[in-house]
Amino acid sequence: MATEPLNIFLVDDDAFSLQLMEFAVRDKGFEQIATFSSGTECLNSLTQEPDVIFLDHQMDHVTGTEVLKAIKRFNPDIYVVFVSGQQQVEVAVESLKYGAFDYIVKDEKLTERIGEVLDKIGVVRQMLQQKGHSKWRRFFAAISLI
Repeated sequence: MATEPLNIFLVDDDAFSLQLMEFAVRDKGFEQIATFSSGTECLNSLTQEPDVIFLDHQMDHVTGTEVLKAIKRFNPDIYVVFVSGQQQVEVAVESLKYGAFDYIVKDEKLTERIGEVLDKIGVVRQMLQQKGHSKWRRFFAAISLI
């Protein structure tokens, strides 16, 4: 079950894959979900401040890599997870190089992998929040000594 509300975008030009991803995300307890059938629609909606974007690599008109680069220019803190129909090492490496959080393959374990990635994102967010809190504690402790 989701412990903290996340705004999640799902981007895929295949309606079946989009529904499957939405099912997997809802199954983990997340409800703030927007679906898009193109990278352009997603980019036009970035002002809705998504926390996580599951992004299909192979779409019509614009590639997932182009969309990833634009997302990261808009806000480098958005967790972008590439979803692809094929396991291509070059694409996975390229996506990670441009800032993707993870790369998963559309196969019979897609819903399970989406859940695992959401769990990982939750752990990373929690660690970053704790790390941030400890910095503030040290800062205020230092001020109180002055």
